[in-house]
Amino acid sequence: MDRRALDGIIRRLLEVRGSRPGKQVQLSEAEIRQLCVVSKDIFIQQPNLLELEAPIKICGDIHGQYSDLLRLFEYGGLPPQANYLFLGDYVDRGKQSLETICLLLAYKIKYPENFFLLRGNHECASINHLHDLDQIRNLACPTDVPDTGLLCDLLWSDPSNEIQGWGMNDRGVSYTFGPDRVTEFLQKHDLDLICRAHQVVEDGYEFFADRQLVTIFSAPNYCGEFDNSGAMMSVDETLMCSFQILKPAEKKAKFGFGGMPATKTGTPPSGTKV
Repeated sequence: MDRRALDGIIRRLLEVRGSRPGKQVQLSEAEIRQLCVVSKDIFIQQPNLLELEAPIKICGDIHGQYSDLLRLFEYGGLPPQANYLFLGDYVDRGKQSLETICLLLAYKIKYPENFFLLRGNHECASINHLHDLDQIRNLACPTDVPDTGLLCDLLWSDPSNEIQGWGMNDRGVSYTFGPDRVTEFLQKHDLDLICRAHQVVEDGYEFFADRQLVTIFSAPNYCGEFDNSGAMMSVDETLMCSFQILKPAEKKAKFGFGGMPATKTGTPPSGTKV
């Protein structure tokens, strides 16, 4: 993809910073198609299981809330000032899914080794039961998400304090898992923390299983119906984690980037499923 054309797309997508939330950015069909085609080649070349180095900024669900995505970049720094990992669920529900995915794909193309995008259940993919992490590495890509199996469970399962082991999921798909399963998984694979998205949490992040799992949700005022905050997790060179909080914007307030982001600790109440 021509570098000047790519920079032009990014510039136009960023021009709405400071404008009222919801101001649209018009990209041509040809530009959007090119973003999809070029980014697809990059995704195929990179492994399914990413092994990334700190420091890095980690963001959860965006769901088409483009103005809040811009706020996240204002707090964390525009690429390449910081490395980013997004955990999926970029589109659907919000009013600016197109702008959201186009900016993310554009940054992926421009900084392929510094900007990483995982696929969430609102994007889609498939396979069986997890025995080791090679099963994730070896997943066929692209693929559809089945009603059962490994890929379905990777995208749809949820933590629950009400059970030990596995339980039924009131989503009607996949399962819930208890704290014991988190501990077992981390010990088996020599990991310290599971970082996931996929659920609204009041303060933008929520710990589970004695801080062995954290849920991150980065879309404040989700769907205009929740008074939740959004959050971004920063991991420094020593693997220490901290959180920056995007407070829900006041209704009818003018859009701006003033003020410093809040850093908060603690465990908010359990999440709403998305």
